[in-house]
Amino acid sequence: MSTNYTTLTGQRRLKVESIRDLTDSTYVVRLEKGDFPFTAGQCVLLGLAGSAQHREYSVYSPVGAPYLEVLVKAVENGDVSNRLKTCSAGTALEVEGPVGFFTLDDADVAGAPVVFIASGTGISPFHCMIGSHPDLNYTLVHGVRTPAEAYDRECFAPERYTVCTSRDAGGDYSGRVSAYLEQAPIATDARYYLCGNAAMIDDVYDILARKGVDADNIRAEVYF
Repeated sequence: MSTNYTTLTGQRRLKVESIRDLTDSTYVVRLEKGDFPFTAGQCVLLGLAGSAQHREYSVYSPVGAPYLEVLVKAVENGDVSNRLKTCSAGTALEVEGPVGFFTLDDADVAGAPVVFIASGTGISPFHCMIGSHPDLNYTLVHGVRTPAEAYDRECFAPERYTVCTSRDAGGDYSGRVSAYLEQAPIATDARYYLCGNAAMIDDVYDILARKGVDADNIRAEVYF
């Protein structure tokens, strides 16, 4: 994930409370929260205590939750993502942050229309934003390969959430997010938040711009 950094608040050690599997390769790490401060949409740098390897993860859990969660996809040769999956309750992890500017404006929180567009685990900051602000006037479009990757979809209002599946016909729309947006009505008065892989973000940005969305109303966070 690529992030514009703010000043780190310092490193602390937080203990794992649980590991919750969502698919064979994707899971949620729940940590004790303590007094860890963050704004919905920000991320943390996370790694095993004593390890030089740390990776950025958007916070997955709502701001008001009594715990801190991150959504992790184990990738081939991914040192941190594979090691975190083996953690047990009580394991100490090093956490730095929060960092990042991918956050909501006051107007968004107050009810202005927002459209969240994600691919894969790029759903993470939106899960946090929606859980932190239950009255958000949001629409969420999530691009995944199969319906199993619509992580914790029960947390989103069904009428506000569209799952686009690229390798399975079991989603709300069969095809990529970009194909869905090409044929979907686009609200030019909404603010758009994009989070996921760079190819998706490039494609969606071009579609939104072509359909009349002002560049100032498009914000993006790239996951890698």
